Amino acid sequence: MELFDSHVHLDDEQFDNIRDEVIRRAIEAGVSRMVCIGTNAPTSRKCVEIANAYENVYAAVGIQPNYASDVGPDDWDSILALTKDPRVVAVGETGLDHYWDYAPVDVQQEYFERHLELSRTSRLPFIVHMRDPKPDAIANGASPTACSAHIYDVLKTAADVAPLHGVMHSYSGDEEYAKKFLDLGMHISFAGMVTFKKSTALREVAKLVPSGRLMIETDAPYLSPHPKRGQRPNEPALMLHTAECLAEARGVSLENLAATTTNNAKSFFGIE
Repeated sequence: MELFDSHVHLDDEQFDNIRDEVIRRAIEAGVSRMVCIGTNAPTSRKCVEIANAYENVYAAVGIQPNYASDVGPDDWDSILALTKDPRVVAVGETGLDHYWDYAPVDVQQEYFERHLELSRTSRLPFIVHMRDPKPDAIANGASPTACSAHIYDVLKTAADVAPLHGVMHSYSGDEEYAKKFLDLGMHISFAGMVTFKKSTALREVAKLVPSGRLMIETDAPYLSPHPKRGQRPNEPALMLHTAECLAEARGVSLENLAATTTNNAKSFFGIE
């Protein structure tokens, strides 16, 4: 059985002294491929270095929305240059975040649109981060789907120009917007959050994603899956628990789920 971790932050400093062991455990657990995701120019460079050091690791490069206000004068040019590396298989992560206030939403949107254009011109797929508002903001009148709606509007505008080749990573939105993103041609990926006991609605969303658009990830070192939720850091070897949960929710065998998501990820990232 083969699994593909489509989103992992192997560049995180928590892995600096244990990266060899983490990758070895992943391979032993059947996670044969991983994509190391950049969140700014320095981490994107580090992801590319890691991808060039490990044959089963690839890289994605970009500016995550919470870092959009911290971009230096040469950082975007660095991202553009990094996309030329043959180990880079995607742009991002990009997107929008209405939960934290680390960067103004208009600045986030500017970089989101830059990534979408880069995806179009480079023919690399893009990876979308999405986080809706905090409960206290919702209590004060914010829409609980404000970020979902905002991202949909940006993606819809881009889709009117050219077909989209992207994935909603670590999806945590509702069924309505999952269907909207699917209608735009997006893939949807699930991380450890789908295994949490309170995530009944999210498991219902996971049921409706067409087999050809489903992917799986860890988002490590974050979101350790149940029953390892307390483990820090999360790591790719633990993705087996998420795969088991998704297989049960969708009423298929673990082997079927693994084969489907792995084949989808290989095709999405253009990996043989």
